[in-house]
Amino acid sequence: MNVLNLLFTKDGLIYQISKNKNVLEEKSYLVDEESPKDYIAQKLEEVLLKQRFDEIAVISALNHFTLMPEGFSEHDAGYDLISFNAPVDKDNEELMLSVNKKFNVQFYYTFPKDFYRKIKELSIPVRFNFSGEKFLNSIQNKNKKEIHINLYHNQCEFFAIDNKKVILYNNLDVNSEVDFLYFVMFTLSKIGFGISDTNFFVYGETTENETFISELQKFVKNIKIVFDNIPNKNFILN
Repeated sequence: MNVLNLLFTKDGLIYQISKNKNVLEEKSYLVDEESPKDYIAQKLEEVLLKQRFDEIAVISALNHFTLMPEGFSEHDAGYDLISFNAPVDKDNEELMLSVNKKFNVQFYYTFPKDFYRKIKELSIPVRFNFSGEKFLNSIQNKNKKEIHINLYHNQCEFFAIDNKKVILYNNLDVNSEVDFLYFVMFTLSKIGFGISDTNFFVYGETTENETFISELQKFVKNIKIVFDNIPNKNFILN
């Protein structure tokens, strides 16, 4: 079975083509100052036309989201709830839902409608998910207080978990590794997680964010790099 995996981030598109769970191809497209306005849309079209796929798996790491307890059923309020965190354009954003039964939470998130239509037009099975749900489902929670951090290019998402309960989730678009550190440490102070009794776990683009990790190590003792995105092994896509 030929499967196309797509990961949409703040300023990029990462794709993986796999066959029978073996990764055949992986590539990233990242927006820079010289990129045209519709750069990601163009690259998405190119990827979708590469070959005939049997299935597509789409993961959005775009930070238009809200976190709710599992079982919340007022779906019509999804856009309004997301708007407390980020501006929402109902005409151009599709409202989506991802449920995580492992921790009994669910994510409402939006996904660009033009991307949504391009993918659905292929008329093949498609699975949509939010990066936070996929990340949370991958976490092996053992200790009392934990911070799990997943690093991207110019982006960082993290969970604060206490006694197997999600205390907080955030997804940050920032341009500085120092900003990553500030937001994470600021969060700790607000939720009452002491540095000495909190375990930190880091995933994703760890090699590209060495400054963040080295600075974090100056403040915390209990830190472990769980996964580093080496070629053809993207943490969220695998």
